[in-house]
Amino acid sequence: MNQSIPRRPVKRIAAIDLGTNSFHALIVEIFSDGSFYVIDKLKEMVLLAEKGLGDRLSANAMDRGIEALKKIKVLADSHQAETILAYATSAIREAENGGDFIQRAIDEVGVKINAIPGRIEAELIGLAVQHGVKMPSNPAVIMDIGGGSVEFILADQERFYHLSSKKLGVARMTANYIDHDPISPDEINALKEHFDSKLMDVAEAFAMHRSPLLIGSSGTMENIGLMIAHRNNKTPNLTINELEFTAKEFFEFYDEVIGLNEKKRAKLKGLDEKRIKLLPAGLVLVHYILRKFGIKRVKISSQALREGIVLRYIRKEMSEGIRMHLDESPRRRSVMELVHKCDWHESHSRHVAKLALKLFDELTDDLKLEAEDRELLEYASLMHDIGYHISHRKHHKHALYIINNADLKGFKEEEIDVMANVARYHRRSTPKSRHPHYDKLDKSVKKRVENLSAILRVADGLDRSHFQNVRAFEMVKKNGQIRLTLETEAEPNLEIWGAMRKRSLLEEVTGKKLVIADSHQTKEK
Repeated sequence: MNQSIPRRPVKRIAAIDLGTNSFHALIVEIFSDGSFYVIDKLKEMVLLAEKGLGDRLSANAMDRGIEALKKIKVLADSHQAETILAYATSAIREAENGGDFIQRAIDEVGVKINAIPGRIEAELIGLAVQHGVKMPSNPAVIMDIGGGSVEFILADQERFYHLSSKKLGVARMTANYIDHDPISPDEINALKEHFDSKLMDVAEAFAMHRSPLLIGSSGTMENIGLMIAHRNNKTPNLTINELEFTAKEFFEFYDEVIGLNEKKRAKLKGLDEKRIKLLPAGLVLVHYILRKFGIKRVKISSQALREGIVLRYIRKEMSEGIRMHLDESPRRRSVMELVHKCDWHESHSRHVAKLALKLFDELTDDLKLEAEDRELLEYASLMHDIGYHISHRKHHKHALYIINNADLKGFKEEEIDVMANVARYHRRSTPKSRHPHYDKLDKSVKKRVENLSAILRVADGLDRSHFQNVRAFEMVKKNGQIRLTLETEAEPNLEIWGAMRKRSLLEEVTGKKLVIADSHQTKEK
């Protein structure tokens, strides 16, 4: 069986985002082509700004921060991370005794902290979002709401048009402007007036690059996305990355929630316990931005500063040859990172993908296929055998599990469901209502899975030997038949057998009989 040589990581590092409310750590393996794979993560709530920002960190807050760092250091050491990159944001950067905390981290934990300026924080967040989200061709607004600061970035797939960091974080705004529970109308108006005075440069930049899309990152935005999803009974099972909601849905949610007190907010599904007190300030800010800039829809990025730290390290510390990989789309890059991690059968998988796309193009009109389906079919084909990473037995089911749980970037949850199910049905059973991962899908999504699985099954059968014997084929459709004439390097009996034994689903969805012949023979198989 033709299998690629497994890639080995060249570096293992820990990236730590020391935020105002929480410390986030990632342990990642970096590969020679510049890709990276998260092998572990840890989040510790620290609430450094319990008494406001810009003055001093309390003794209790510093102790919580040091204890959180100790846990992260144990995790990094257990994974044998060679480098620890710790970046501090506004709470530590602005505190009078922030230097004391940094020194304690060195003395007590053995971790050196870099306190980065706000503009660098915005740049790193922008890099992370570009890396993890399917960006529009025109600039979009990226907003990362932290406890002490809010970063604003205007960016498209390649460029940054504006970078700024504003002292408008939810912990800071709550401490400075909100004394009532629930928040009062006067406090809401005071917050909006403050936003008006602090966001003039962001508004000017937006006026030059208008966009209907806001991309939100970090905890407050993730929590808002989850709460709206719960409200609409669309809670994501796989990933919050690429979760979308409309401005209209947000405004309806805002009107229901902004008048709730803490006790009632605590009952909201999707809201972290530690963010109950801070939610009103975040809601008012998002409401202000959507109204001020005329935003029509919002989507969530699960990547933020910590991934940006990793990307900056890769770009600055590793060779120039990695840029080709970093400049790929988030979707393709994420798929390729996963298949390499799973020691994929590269030659076979790439060839099956090529054959599947050829079949797709020939059958587009017959099956009323969409351009988006072509991309998902390609990725499902590339990933269809990654279940071998777990075991040969039931590897098709293992592939579904891996794809569903791999946190693929740039995909909506429905798209991940499609790819996972298509990979699952490349062998053995065709889609059945008794299969829970298939049965939960909407009717239209089931149809997509059936069509794409039908194509993948035949394409996989056409490389049954895993030696890429079928070089090309011609398709003729007439008299209720789909006739494939194969161009091969050697006798294709095994490939014809492999494809014919998997033909039933294709015949079902097309309503046509599949016939396969070898171009070197006149005898029909």
